[in-house]
Amino acid sequence: MGEVSPVLSENKAWVQKRFEKCDDILNRQVFLDDGKQEGLLVYVEVAVSNLMLEEHVIGLSDVQPLATYDEAEAALLAGNGILFLAGDDNVYKISSKGYPGLGVSKAESEKVMRGSKEGFTESEKLNVALIRKRLRDPRMKVEEGQIGTRSHTMTALVYMEDLIYPGLLDTIKQQMDAYEIDGIMDSGMLEQLTEKHWLSPFPQYQSTERPDRAASAVLEGRVVLVTDHSPTVLIFPSDYNSFFQTSDDWYNRFEIATFARMLRFFAAILAMSFPAIYVAVTTWHTSLLPTNLILSMAAARQGVPFPSLGEVLLMEISFELIREAGIRLPGPIGNTIGIVGGLIIGQSAVAANVVSPIVVIVVAFTALCSFAIPNEEFASAFRLLKYGCIFMGAWLGLYGVLLSYLWVLIHLSHLNSFGIPYLMPYVASDLNDYEDERDSLIRFPLRMMRKRPIFARREARIRLRKKG
Repeated sequence: MGEVSPVLSENKAWVQKRFEKCDDILNRQVFLDDGKQEGLLVYVEVAVSNLMLEEHVIGLSDVQPLATYDEAEAALLAGNGILFLAGDDNVYKISSKGYPGLGVSKAESEKVMRGSKEGFTESEKLNVALIRKRLRDPRMKVEEGQIGTRSHTMTALVYMEDLIYPGLLDTIKQQMDAYEIDGIMDSGMLEQLTEKHWLSPFPQYQSTERPDRAASAVLEGRVVLVTDHSPTVLIFPSDYNSFFQTSDDWYNRFEIATFARMLRFFAAILAMSFPAIYVAVTTWHTSLLPTNLILSMAAARQGVPFPSLGEVLLMEISFELIREAGIRLPGPIGNTIGIVGGLIIGQSAVAANVVSPIVVIVVAFTALCSFAIPNEEFASAFRLLKYGCIFMGAWLGLYGVLLSYLWVLIHLSHLNSFGIPYLMPYVASDLNDYEDERDSLIRFPLRMMRKRPIFARREARIRLRKKG
């Protein structure tokens, strides 16, 4: 990038051009030595505090001269302040404590065994800094704005300028400006207002509380929407496959990641249809079961006054009530209610001959399957569809269950997220030369995943290559 200029206006022009649309990188004019020396201070907001500016800039302590723009850029993006002085061909790095550390918070809803434990906070500025901490590249842009005629809630669109599709940013801005609302209290409100297929139970935006997940999405050519007062950010475009991925899928060996993803896909199918299959088989297709199993189930159901449909609905609603009560109560009490309540209600219902033991097993296994889906909002769609599937199974048997599968597949095939087919890479995989299939149900070894997914513009798909 060249040597630092002694002309302050040239340095300011370099800063404005290099960090254009980076609203989290600030600069301010300063005067030192009783106003005799003019300077330009550049720093990453949040990473450099006002206290540091007062103590270090005025005193010029703990500084290091740098001779080139490259060194200045690296120091700035590492969380330090940099100071240009008029008539001086050096830029001075002013050391600070850097980006927010682990003490920020922990991601509660997306726990991983391996990887960062940091989570987003309720501050838009701090959340943007947590992403910038991981992507120290001036091509990562941050465009801030306000939404809400009364709340004036700060939002930030974070993206990599050379990776996103042209026009994607304009599209989301148009959707965000399409409504006037008194106030935005959480990113979920923006999600509902800007989704194209708003009647669908499936989310078209991916939500996360993890900065590393958001940073990975930016590197894929996607856009991250950060909202003030919300510890959850939105990622778009998204597809069906991305909701089954977790951060540590990339940190673990590919064999383990593949096995875990297969479990999640299988769990999603059972979370929607396992109770329906039980109702269909016990109501219409008992001949499909082995004789010993039929006799065992008949003995277990002896004295139960409800049909299979009534049993399943009673227990499913009971478990949903337990789940809701566990969420609303304080942490330790909520966990106790969830475990003890499930055991007591299930055991009592069986002892009173209200339901059969097999129904308790079916409902409990279905609940476990829904918990195995990494994204809670995505899992909720299967929890809702489960009831429609149950009624179809009671009405038409296994044929009704298959019709439910077909309806869901047809619905998913009609969805898209900002022009990306929702079922990528299982449909239209040739759009990216079948590269997206390497990070789907089977996760290929990291060294074989050399291209970015379909979210990135075509000429910027290469992300991994050997040196030389």
